[in-house]
Amino acid sequence: MDHAVEEWEQRTNALLRAVFGLEALRPAQRPVVQRVLGGGNALVVMPTGGGKSLCYQAPAILRPGVGLVVSPLISLMQDQVAALRQYGVRAAFLNSSLSPREQRQAEADLRAGRLDLLYVAPERLLTGSFLDLIAGVPLALIAIDEAHCISQWGHDFRPEYSQLGEVRRRFPDAPCIATTATADAPTRRDIAQQLQLAPEDIYVSGFNRPNIRYEVAVKSNVKQQLLRFIEGEHRGHAGIVYCLSRKRTEEVGAWLAEQGVRTAIYHAGMPSAARRQTLERFRQEEGLVVVATVAFGMGIDKPNVRFVAHVDAPRSPEAYYQETGRAGRDGLPATAWMAYGVADVVAMRRMIEESVSEGDHKWIERHKLNAITGYCETAECRRAVLLKYFGERLDAPCGNCDNCLNPVETWNGTVAAQKVLSCVVRTGQRFGATHIVDVLRGNPSERVHQRRHHQLPTFGVGKDLSETEWRSVIRQLVASDVLRVDLHAYGALQCRPEAAPILKGEQTVLLRRDPRPPSRKKRRASAAAGAPTAAEAALFERLRARRLELAREQGMPPYIILLDSTLLAMAQRRPRTPAELAEIPGFGKVKLERYGAAFLEVLSEQG
Repeated sequence: MDHAVEEWEQRTNALLRAVFGLEALRPAQRPVVQRVLGGGNALVVMPTGGGKSLCYQAPAILRPGVGLVVSPLISLMQDQVAALRQYGVRAAFLNSSLSPREQRQAEADLRAGRLDLLYVAPERLLTGSFLDLIAGVPLALIAIDEAHCISQWGHDFRPEYSQLGEVRRRFPDAPCIATTATADAPTRRDIAQQLQLAPEDIYVSGFNRPNIRYEVAVKSNVKQQLLRFIEGEHRGHAGIVYCLSRKRTEEVGAWLAEQGVRTAIYHAGMPSAARRQTLERFRQEEGLVVVATVAFGMGIDKPNVRFVAHVDAPRSPEAYYQETGRAGRDGLPATAWMAYGVADVVAMRRMIEESVSEGDHKWIERHKLNAITGYCETAECRRAVLLKYFGERLDAPCGNCDNCLNPVETWNGTVAAQKVLSCVVRTGQRFGATHIVDVLRGNPSERVHQRRHHQLPTFGVGKDLSETEWRSVIRQLVASDVLRVDLHAYGALQCRPEAAPILKGEQTVLLRRDPRPPSRKKRRASAAAGAPTAAEAALFERLRARRLELAREQGMPPYIILLDSTLLAMAQRRPRTPAELAEIPGFGKVKLERYGAAFLEVLSEQG
């Protein structure tokens, strides 16, 4: 082994064992840490839970000076700094939550060289007073978290982030590391250009989150579907339910609470104090379900969120990946569940067309919407479709999505599509799905007779399919942009140019047949694969209860003390001595001193 390589690796591994209770870097982290330790730059695209933070935390501690971390939200800084302090790392943040005395103390620690990491928001970083403050401080590195916010092509562009390139130019000797979980190729190029990073500085370790199960349900009664999902798979677990609007958020949250689910709501229209209360409850409590708009976003650093549910389809694959990535950050099994229907496609298309975006942006948004509808309608492995969007190939079906666990049948829907399109044309392209289905199935409704549509050649030609099946055909034609829904004409279906080759028989239409939801028994059997034994689960709960006591004593979230994955490892391996406990991932020297005796006491109990 090269001497330089051996030296940095020895230093890093010693730090990991002593501070973080880890044996070594993960393969994807290794080249990044080596590069930044050596003074190089890096743009790191790594899935949530993949260890992005360690890629800058370890070099910041090992290099001389302070690591300056640009972080977007106060709650995110607070959690990350609290977690680092639990490991014995000298970390602080500067934001508006501090009192003047606390701010002066953090600044004094910075000037005196008593900090390894300092977290700041981009708005503060760009002020003249702060730039003057750090001008006289040696910088170990500059880290930019949630770096996709820099790019106008990203899904969460923030204007204040776009000015970070200036900070980079002001401190050219400090290594720069930008991290994100979601950045497609155009977004990566834009970030690199703005931060003056070279192509060889870009590290993409993949987007796959194998511990997350992906499920999509066709909307019928969405609140009942959501309740069945929560009760059947995640009773008592922490979760997030995303809704498209504030009104829907309040309706779904209130209804779940009526059904006995412990819930809280969060949206941008709430008073700031109420939003803070919801966020604090989610951080501190176990098993709380938060029903929210996407305003409940990047500040979510809770590692044991067991599910993320969407009752409305998200606006893009990037948004979906980012939002579902808040589940299972600890690496344990989690679920991403979505209810999807044609109304979602219609609502999203309306938002795009009515936006004030320029032509290129509208084209990109349409492309993203087509990608998310394609994900929802696919009969293939959902993980493979999602990863393909980000340029990553899955060699075999994942075995951990609804399509893999409950394979979907496809059928040649060309004739069915022709019947729908013909009926839409013959009725004047002025009627919605309900009327079209009535005509196709030969339902002699009052409206059909009033319009004399019972005399059309398409009346009754679709008796071979049920109403639900015809609605599925129409939904898939809308999703594939063959049909459009005219919102200014009471939801009338209208043919787009893409319909012509289908009507002429020049194009084959392959459709998926909507499956029945898997039985609760099948879900339980699938979820049980790799699950802890009954004895391990009981011990895990006792360890979790002890962790909650310790967290309440210190006024901090339980996951700051130890992750669920660490508790589970203890329950499975049952260490009996401090030396054995030190072998459990997550128990560094400081945590062993602080909490080792408390957890060994639980492990020694007979139960």
